Formats: sequence, C-alpha cells, structure tokens
Amino acid sequence: MDSLSTTAIFELMGETFDALPDGRTGKNTTYEVADAAAGAFGVFFTQSPSFLAHQRDMERSKGRNNAASLFGVRKIPSDQQIRNILDLVPPHHLYEPFWTLHKRLEQSEHLSEHKGHDGTYLVALDGTYYFSSQTIHCENCTVHQHDNQVRYFHSAVTPVIVTPDSTRVYPLEPEFISPQDGAEKQDCERNAAKRWVERNGERFVAWQATVLADDLHCHQPFCTLLKQQQVNFILVCKPDSHPTLYEEITLLERIDGIANHTRRHWNGRFAEHWTYRYVNQVPLRFGEDALLVNWCEVRVVREDTGERIYFNTFITNFELSEETVASVVHSGRARWKVENENNNVLKNYGYNLEHNYGHGEHYLSAFLLTLNLLAFLIHSILDETNDIYAAIREELGARKTFFNDIRALTRYLYFDSWDSLLQFMATQLEIDLVPD
Repeated sequence: MDSLSTTAIFELMGETFDALPDGRTGKNTTYEVADAAAGAFGVFFTQSPSFLAHQRDMERSKGRNNAASLFGVRKIPSDQQIRNILDLVPPHHLYEPFWTLHKRLEQSEHLSEHKGHDGTYLVALDGTYYFSSQTIHCENCTVHQHDNQVRYFHSAVTPVIVTPDSTRVYPLEPEFISPQDGAEKQDCERNAAKRWVERNGERFVAWQATVLADDLHCHQPFCTLLKQQQVNFILVCKPDSHPTLYEEITLLERIDGIANHTRRHWNGRFAEHWTYRYVNQVPLRFGEDALLVNWCEVRVVREDTGERIYFNTFITNFELSEETVASVVHSGRARWKVENENNNVLKNYGYNLEHNYGHGEHYLSAFLLTLNLLAFLIHSILDETNDIYAAIREELGARKTFFNDIRALTRYLYFDSWDSLLQFMATQLEIDLVPD
C-alpha cells in the first residue's frame, strides 16, 4: 500500500489516536480517548464545526455515518465530552505523525524539489497567537497586563518546511510558549524556538536543514545552538539590534572590504537591478568569544524609475561568494512564507486558528491546535501526492469552495472511504482520473 495514500494516512492517524493516554480517574469512561481525538480531528479536517452533529443525525436516520467511515470514530461523543477528555492529554502525543509523514514524503521523492540553498530543507520559524481573552484562562495561559487590563493568551512557534518557488508549505510539530518563558513576547518566542531545536536537533543531521527566522532569533546563543545541532541558518539581521556587526561592516566599507555585484532581472513586466553586498567572517556581537558569521545585503531597484522594491540583510553560516550569495538570499526570503502561507491560511482560510473551539483547564487549547496543524499538513500532502485530490482542488479553484462541497456532501451523503468521496466529486466534476 502506498504510504501516502488516504488509507495509509488515516491509518497512521488512527494508530496515533489509539495510543493516546487516558488521564481520567473517574468511572465515566463511556467514550474512548481515541474517539474524542478522531472526532475533533474530523471537525478540523472538514473545516466544519457542525460535522459531528451532522454525523449523529445521519447515524440516527441511516444507521451509519461519515465520522466512522472517514475518521474511524466508533462512538461519537458530544462536543463537551470531547473537550473534557482531550483537556487531559498533552499535545506532544501528537508530534510523531508530523515526522512520520515528512519521512514518507521524502522517501517517495515528493520533497525532492522542495529544497533551498545547497540542497537543504528550509525550516522557517515564527510565533503566532491562537487564543486571546480577558476572562477565560488556564494554568498554561501567558498573562499580559496593560493599562490596568489583563489579557490571557496562548501562542506557539509554528515551524514549517518552505521553498522559495512554491506556495505549498508543510507544517512541523509546534512548540508552545509557556508562562515560564518570560513576561516579554520576544523572550517567550526565543525560548520556545530554542526548545524546539534542542528537542528535534538529532532529526536534522540526516535532514540537512537550514533554519530561517527573523531578527528576533538572530543572536549568538541561538546560532551557536544551531551549529551544535549541525543545522544551517539564514537569519534576518537588522542594524539596530547588532551594533558591533554593523560597526565592522562600516569599517570594512572604508577599505573596500565589502564585495558586491549587480544582476539585471526581467520580472515579466519591467527590469530590476539586484545588488548584493556580502562579507565572510564578521563578529555577531562584541567580545573575544563572538561567533563569526557571514553577512549579506540585497537591494532590488526598478530599472526605469529607480524605485526600491525590496531591501533586507541576513547572516548565515554558508560561505558567501558571487556564485552563492543570490541563492542564499533567495532561500532567506522564503522565511515570510511561514506567515503568509501557513499562519495566514490557518487564521483566515477556513482552519479558524484563532477560533475558541475549547480552552479547558490543562491542555485542550494546545491539543486542538496540534490537530488543526495535522489537518493542514495532510491536506497539503494530498494536494501534492493524490492526483484526484489535486485535480478537484484545481477545478474548484478557491479553497473555500472545496471545503463547502466537503461539508455539504458529508452532511447529506454517506461515503465508505475518502477514496470514494474523492472519486464521487471527480465524477460529478467530470474529471477523468484513476484513483491512486
């Protein structure tokens, strides 16, 4: 069986849900933890908050339902029962499927073109909020007080695999920002990113990964950690936060110690001049123990008007030369995809990242977010590997239309598998494809 078929993927998810621990201590265990997790996952995967209610109705009227056939739910709990059960399950029990699915993608060579500079996988890091309230809170909330108003929120670092030449991204396991990470958002996100790298560093040795991040993470402890874990980096590096490095750049400029070259590029509408400046082995900070890094700058100017279109500066461990600097910058610019193609899609295109599906007192909010990320990952994988799925998505155009159809079909019709559902949609759309 194809390890990335719909059957194989949902079998993996079922095995993951079956292995979840049951933290309940009372006698009321009518519903299994696996059913609660699979049911919640079904809500996120179909992008239908009413999915389980519709399947209860279908079970009453037809004696069967899509929650069972598509997601393996044996007995459908109520929404509140799901919240109560999953609140006791730490989200790290859902992490391994991220890596299993990425390994399957790699082994099937579907990731072969999803790489950046020097053939490395580009892992973009960014923090995002996924819950905020002035009243609802739990032991894992971070608390901010401003102008005598208290706000409770949850946030996480959401790493994704990106590539400069594709809008498709593949989420990795998240790292949740905890109250002990500090009162300032910057400290919180830094500490969470560090934990994520420490926990997953061994995986990157075989992966040959390059971490992309903004200026917040461009500091010596993080760069040193990445080097220790044999992970490459391309990080945004701003002058205001790195005075020592830019003093060195200024001194080198006076003696023509900064290499530069310009390339002309036609973007299909007008010509651009891409000017790169770069230097190797400059100190990241003050002190004898300062880490030496390689620095580059890119400036994109419109040829006919002289208007500056883009400007940024980066540090990296990759050696810079006239042959490599453009490739390094091209990969470094892909960092923004974690915001636009991941966080923005999750918040604004159906996954409802910031919607309060349930907060709980322990782990519920984090557990549900992780399910949501897994749903997004699997949809991305199917769009890459399943010809019928991809053809349906292309035919329907907007992501919203696709999920509107999924919601309507699963509400009124029964399907015995995902392959049956996708084949039904393809037939109705007159898409002539054979299932994988």
